[in-house]
Amino acid sequence: MKNPLKFIQEVKQEAFKVTWPTGKETLQGTLMVIAMAILASLFFLLLDQLLKFFLELVLKISF
Repeated sequence: MKNPLKFIQEVKQEAFKVTWPTGKETLQGTLMVIAMAILASLFFLLLDQLLKFFLELVLKISF
């Protein structure tokens, strides 16, 4: 096992190498996630309504 002090120094060195996203990049990423969440929810809503329609159709035919 490494010396804890040396480990902390190495972590600090690696942390300085990290490039953080700019505000614009963060905003773009956030908007993309929101857009994809909206699209996915609309897709599943449509799929749910379609399956509900077919299920009701099958249940009406069977009785």
